[in-house]
Amino acid sequence: MSPMTKTGLYIHVPFCSSKCNYCDFNSYAGRIDEAESYFEALKKEIELYYNTMETNLIDTIFIGGGTPSCVNQKYINEVLNLCKIKFNISETCEISIESNPGTLDIEKLTSYRRSGINRISIGLQAYQSNLLKYLGRRHSTDDFIASVELAKKAGFNNINADVIFGIPEQTMEDWAETLKVLVELDITHISAYSLKIEEGTRFGDMLERGELIQVEDELDRNMYHYAIDFLRENGFEQYELSNFAKEGYQCKHNLTYWKCVDYLGLGAGAHSLLEGERFSNKYTIESYIDSIEKGLKPVEERYKLEFSDKVSEYMFLGLRLNQGVNNSEFKKLFGQDMFSIYEESFKELQQKKLIEICGERVSLTPLGLDLANQVFMKFV
Repeated sequence: MSPMTKTGLYIHVPFCSSKCNYCDFNSYAGRIDEAESYFEALKKEIELYYNTMETNLIDTIFIGGGTPSCVNQKYINEVLNLCKIKFNISETCEISIESNPGTLDIEKLTSYRRSGINRISIGLQAYQSNLLKYLGRRHSTDDFIASVELAKKAGFNNINADVIFGIPEQTMEDWAETLKVLVELDITHISAYSLKIEEGTRFGDMLERGELIQVEDELDRNMYHYAIDFLRENGFEQYELSNFAKEGYQCKHNLTYWKCVDYLGLGAGAHSLLEGERFSNKYTIESYIDSIEKGLKPVEERYKLEFSDKVSEYMFLGLRLNQGVNNSEFKKLFGQDMFSIYEESFKELQQKKLIEICGERVSLTPLGLDLANQVFMKFV
């Protein structure tokens, strides 16, 4: 019998209490009363993939959103229980859930642990009350600290905090304080993102009207480098552009994306990569449920990856990782020599001091971390 294919599973929960000013994710505020019909559809989608996933071993599950923790925990439990019945779940499966402070209590967290969830991500974004208000967050800093303490009490030791730098009005002192608090709380994983102003968000509209002044690049980069240095000094390894972990606490699910491992996405707007094909689900709650009720997989678009697509994705996703990309692995996957295919690109990027080559491995330099998009464009 051939070995099973290790596969990630993503489950999308599109509900949230309110829409943050910067958010462009597929999420909907004020519609939690539709949760029951949505989760019924989600369970039917799991059934639709029962036969497809017979030879796949699920070794990571990520429940994202939206804010999964804003819905009743029974829905999360029912979906996970059905996954365990219908799919092959690894005994060592990493199961993560995203949450917001103010939506967690000990009963909910204990229920998560009983259902097998062993990693929780809590969205802090900023420690200062004025910045939380500016971002459109509804929680307080006290809510965040209480949520971390409750998560630990419920038995979670794998806890991530999401934080943002480069926020208008944010100072370097604000950023340093935010990181210091996380270290003091003994968080095991930190995801630190530079604020991006996206079209269609409140911040995007404000920028268009001239009501928002973006942070200067120099301050944004100084904040980034401060995070790298400060977190390294406090026992965190930067293993990806925006992610820092204590030893043994890297996010295995996100590594499936960066290493181009297969994953199945369930729920409205979820994306998948299975057997060389990328596909995405119907985006709105209504269109998603409608497809499911017709007995159809709710797929909106499909795209078969050509050889050149697979090679390209391996390069620009792999270079996000601090360990970079490896020629031995490249040869095993694609039967060709990475240094031959990208000889000119590597030479140019090396001259610009954006990458370093060490034996079989190619990775970003500190300057390359700052100008990563310039590097990635060479492989798109």
